[in-house]
This record gives sequence, C-alpha cells and structure tokens, in this order.
Amino acid sequence: MDMTNTDYGKYVNGKSKPSPTGKNCLWAFCVGGVICTIGQGLMNMFKSWGLGPDEAGAAVSISLILLAAVLTGLGIFDNIAKHAGAGTLVPITGFANAVVSPALEFKSEGLVMGVAAKMFVIAGPVLVFGISASVIYGLILILLGAG
Repeated sequence: MDMTNTDYGKYVNGKSKPSPTGKNCLWAFCVGGVICTIGQGLMNMFKSWGLGPDEAGAAVSISLILLAAVLTGLGIFDNIAKHAGAGTLVPITGFANAVVSPALEFKSEGLVMGVAAKMFVIAGPVLVFGISASVIYGLILILLGAG
C-alpha cells in the first residue's frame, strides 16, 4: 500500500485522539510552579543557614538535581512527568531526569558499557551544544572587544 505523506498524516490524525492543550498547559504551569516554589523554599532555607546568595543558589541547584535523580531512580519522577509534561522537563529537574533515565535503562549492560556509556545519550548533545555555543559566543565577544 503506497501512501503519500499527506495521506499518512490524514490517517494518523484520524486515529489519534485530540490533545487537551489547555489542561496540559495548566498542569505544566502548576507543576513547574511547585518545583520553583520548592526551589525558592530551599533558597530561603540555605540563606537562613548562613550561605551567601551565590552559594545558596548552587546548593539549590544541587538539591533539585539530587531530588529529581532520586525520584527518577524510584520511578516517581516519570509518573509526575506523565501528567505534568514540560512542567517537569523545563526546570533543572528535567536535566537530572535526562541523565538518570538512560543510565537506569542500560544498567543491565554493566557499569561501564551500560550506565557510563549511556548516561549522556539524551543530555550529551545538549551539553555539547551549550558548551560549544558558549565558546563561540565568548570568542565573538573577545574579537569585538566587548569581553
């Protein structure tokens, strides 16, 4: 059976149920807001413990990454993300999930060839692009005399 891309698109649209965009956006907003609220609470707590703003910010980032990694390992993060979508993926917690999930998936292949080799399957390209873009941007600033 030969189908054109247009025919295939019509077929898929006919079989798939419509996505509740409004509901999905609301859930993403609420869950993302809860994550940010937790982050602000952590920031206030670390500052009350005597950390400066920079140190408290670093401690918040580390805490949120650790929390997301642990929740991913326990299988809880994926259940939250199933309902919240981008609300869990956009904040820093999404990065932790993107690193831990492939590592867990391939742990049966061993520590080196499984966990270590597959850990950055998803996050690796993002890191490479971010670092490369930063270097290029820095070089441009230096060449323009703005750096």
